[in-house]
Amino acid sequence: MPELPEVETVRRGLNQLTLNQKIVGGDVLLERTIANPSVTVFLSQLVNHQIIRWHRRGKYLLAELGEIGKSQEKGGNNHLGSPPYLGVHLRMTGQLLWLERDEPLHKHTRVRLFLENNRELRFVDQRTFGQMWYIPPDTTVEKVMTGLGKLAVDPFAEEFTVDYLWEKLKSRRRPIKTALLDQSVVAGLGNIYADEALFLSQIRPDTLCVHLSQSQVEKLQPAIIQVLSQSIAAGGTTFSNFLNVKGVNGNYGGQAWVYNRTGQPCRVCNSPIQRIRLGGRSSHFCLQCQR
Repeated sequence: MPELPEVETVRRGLNQLTLNQKIVGGDVLLERTIANPSVTVFLSQLVNHQIIRWHRRGKYLLAELGEIGKSQEKGGNNHLGSPPYLGVHLRMTGQLLWLERDEPLHKHTRVRLFLENNRELRFVDQRTFGQMWYIPPDTTVEKVMTGLGKLAVDPFAEEFTVDYLWEKLKSRRRPIKTALLDQSVVAGLGNIYADEALFLSQIRPDTLCVHLSQSQVEKLQPAIIQVLSQSIAAGGTTFSNFLNVKGVNGNYGGQAWVYNRTGQPCRVCNSPIQRIRLGGRSSHFCLQCQR
């Protein structure tokens, strides 16, 4: 599943390629991909709009839209007077690809948005869990995309401090790895980077949150930011099917500390990387480096 670095990589690519171009039409090949409203209304509302800028919240993408010919104010918000938005969640296997319109259709193409100059933004999704939303103007985004209202602060937000993370974790009787995957604790963090951050902070993934010391959380908070920043710089991680908007793989996987490296030597102490299951998810760690 694309995590924060992959979604941020897509956001940056979209902001480089898709802005200020008129949406002239589209095609929905899988109706259930459109979460709101109906397919017909979804496409009709997007036509004659342009994408002003793309935003990210956790693992969600939000395209701020503007009508052609109308002046735009910078920094739209989610209150009355706010612009319409196009919302996207890639879920497990979603890809947003910027292509020539005559590019042969991928087998798992779900939605096509046609733009000027024979270009299109194509949503490809093998597992079909991804979703798209149209949010009308003057509508609170969270009212339509209800998952946004459950998100914690972003790891790159000023509010994501050691004190914030300590307060979120100190009373939980859950393994720290499981807690970090909870989007009401940290927005955007997933399986890959939770493993990586726990390695850098020398914490075993099965350590209960209530057993963590404050000094351990003081290591964990910057470690989360570090691994996310490094992955964004590498264009995200491709272990299965993640591609950026130009169809290019992410490169972080080749430098991962522990994730997906079961049995391989630890990059620090050479001990074999271990794999256990917590809450139905694989967790990778080093027995020597993580206590």
